[in-house]
Amino acid sequence: MGFFQTRKVRKQVKGLLHQMKTFRAGNEDILSAEDLAAIDQAVAAVKAVYPHGSIEELEKAGTGLEECLDRLNPPKKFAGFRENFDVLVVAISVAMAFRAYFYQPFKIPTGSMQPTLYGIHSETIPADQRTLLDRQPLKFFKWLVTGESFHIVSAKGDGTISFSDSKEYQKPGYVTILVGGEPHYIPTDVMNGSHYLPNGLTSGKYVKKGEVLWSGIVHSGDFVFVNRWIWNFRHPRRGEVMVFETTGVGVLPTPYGSKTVVQQGTHYIKRMMGLPNETLQIRTPNLFVNGQKVTDPERVAQISSRAKPWEKSPPYAGFQPAGGNKYCAQSLASQEDTVTLLSNQYYAMGDNSGNSFDSRYWGPVPEHNLLGPATFVYWPFTSPRRGFIR
Repeated sequence: MGFFQTRKVRKQVKGLLHQMKTFRAGNEDILSAEDLAAIDQAVAAVKAVYPHGSIEELEKAGTGLEECLDRLNPPKKFAGFRENFDVLVVAISVAMAFRAYFYQPFKIPTGSMQPTLYGIHSETIPADQRTLLDRQPLKFFKWLVTGESFHIVSAKGDGTISFSDSKEYQKPGYVTILVGGEPHYIPTDVMNGSHYLPNGLTSGKYVKKGEVLWSGIVHSGDFVFVNRWIWNFRHPRRGEVMVFETTGVGVLPTPYGSKTVVQQGTHYIKRMMGLPNETLQIRTPNLFVNGQKVTDPERVAQISSRAKPWEKSPPYAGFQPAGGNKYCAQSLASQEDTVTLLSNQYYAMGDNSGNSFDSRYWGPVPEHNLLGPATFVYWPFTSPRRGFIR
């Protein structure tokens, strides 16, 4: 027998010894005395010939050890599947722990942070202008790389168009249109605050099944990682892009009881512009804190100066007061208004100041609602914003 064959047999027998040792260590307390004696006898037979015995003797002893192991620990059905399933469960557990305690993925739902970060946005294109890349199976791979997907929203049945703001049908980044009671979702930026679709259809119009309500490309928006651990070791800083829970936020007192103006039980993403115990004021295009114009960090200075974050992006609009839509006394409705934060409060504002529903309307964010700063755009792969967030 050749050298390599001899080496292979010795390696197999050594592996059997290791398996038996592991099996005995894990089951010694439940094995009978007879089983333990059989194990010792099979192991002793292998060890007696392992150092200097012939290959034939080693194969015979190894066969006896393998038969003993199979008798006491018979192979389970679907062993390969069981092993792969165990690996999958461990991988999922590790991923969930990583998500819960370190870095959590988060999807930008709206355009309130543009042009720093983009939520769901769209381009209206006639359905007959779809390209080959906009049809399956290539459509999936295009979306996987670019985050772009061609959508055709057709009426699911005959009926009259109506607009719904029911929580039952809410979908971030979309306006809900009902046709015959069935929900249809149109990107919010397509509607632009109106009740007219690009093709002229509006509330009260009767449409037939299959009629196109809207078609075009939907951009999925930026997907970011949120750092869940950093604020355990330092205080939040002005200018960080903050992610926070909305539970308890925007619950405002009225003469008739409390009024909730923020969707509860979800997460928002805004820029942290006010820290505890500070007094804020907006004098367009600048933000003032304790009477001083804020120029740091660099991104805040760019917003104030209405600069572009990169060459091909639109410029920032500067900081703007909320205007006439004043929800509570703490909002910055005009350039004369100020707001003073408590010792456990933070002020959240969107970079797209003219189109952001934020603390100017519904007040500050309690410290215990803070999740962490958004640190990195990881998808779409072709996004010009991919990378670390400033």
